[in-house]
Amino acid sequence: MIDLNSDLGEGFGIWRLGDDEALLDVVTSANVACGFHAGDPSTMRRVCARAAERGVAVGAQVSYRDLAGFGRRFIDADPTELADEVLYQIGALEACARAAGTRVSYVKPHGALYNATVHHDAQAEAVVNGVKAFGDLPVLGLPGSRLLHHTARVGLRAVREAFADRAYTPEGTLVPRSRPGAVLTSSDAVLNQVLRLARRGELVAISGETIAVEVDSICLHGDTPGAVEHARSVRKALTAAGVRLGRFVVD
Repeated sequence: MIDLNSDLGEGFGIWRLGDDEALLDVVTSANVACGFHAGDPSTMRRVCARAAERGVAVGAQVSYRDLAGFGRRFIDADPTELADEVLYQIGALEACARAAGTRVSYVKPHGALYNATVHHDAQAEAVVNGVKAFGDLPVLGLPGSRLLHHTARVGLRAVREAFADRAYTPEGTLVPRSRPGAVLTSSDAVLNQVLRLARRGELVAISGETIAVEVDSICLHGDTPGAVEHARSVRKALTAAGVRLGRFVVD
């Protein structure tokens, strides 16, 4: 069984990004922005309510405090402050989730924080400390990252993730968005990557090398061109290939 997750609730005020309603009909887990890189209370509560209606798990997508930069700029945050800000974001989303009849079931860092916690030991530990202060929630991250190392070290569940629409380096990390080819935009490329992950447990790096990888969840970005069509095609192809889809969290 494999989980499909997507970043949702990434609008702010009158601004909207992505089609939350359509993606909630496809994914099994929703990474909901908690207000630091995107999202606001009304958006958070609305997405939580729609997720609850569909039986989709709600996860807190925590970020640096960087609304202007959409959380895609590294911040040399003090580890204690970063842990507290992670805790704050989870708590804010939990309030909205409870009001909507559900709960926060896991945590996933967003953008630059996600990438930083692959190798930045202090920030990875800070994120985990923030999660642990809230409770025993699973943490979604890149296989082999310092984030998942510290997650397992403190006794939390480490959930391994791959991306349907992102290119990979030979080291198994994401190709920076600033580089050409970092985002897969064709449906064929996205489908090939997902099916190879599901069937063989491997990825093809941007260099052409094959990387072995075990994952529990596949991320379908909601802000890439053709995101909804890609997501629907991925779900259909996985089902046709006999892959069972389901949440990695159990209530």
